[in-house]
Amino acid sequence: QVQLLESGGGLVQAGGSLRLSCTASGRPINDYAIGWFRQAPGKEREFVGVISSSGTITDYSESVSGRFSISRDDVKKMVYLQMNSLKPEDTAVYFCARSQNIWSPGSRLVAAYAYWGQGTQVTVSS
Repeated sequence: QVQLLESGGGLVQAGGSLRLSCTASGRPINDYAIGWFRQAPGKEREFVGVISSSGTITDYSESVSGRFSISRDDVKKMVYLQMNSLKPEDTAVYFCARSQNIWSPGSRLVAAYAYWGQGTQVTVSS
């Protein structure tokens, strides 16, 4: 079993930055891709970005590409989502998730992830 815990959310003004952390406990995550998703009120959960198991491949949604970046520290069992130039439309609950498949390059699909954190709220004011 793997438990994931997101932290670092909060309230920030438009144009500001936040860094979210995803801390894993239980089994190691180093052989799995870690994805970030978000869900705004009344909307479906959507893909934000993913980092591959090797850490060498990242993929981002078009809405955050160039503003967000993902990194991982497998020794600490942590994955980070750096969010810059935040916009009010980035307001959502942000989730991290571990891929189902080992040695995965990552996926944009919710169904490709087996374990999820509880989420952390990010609110961007205009």
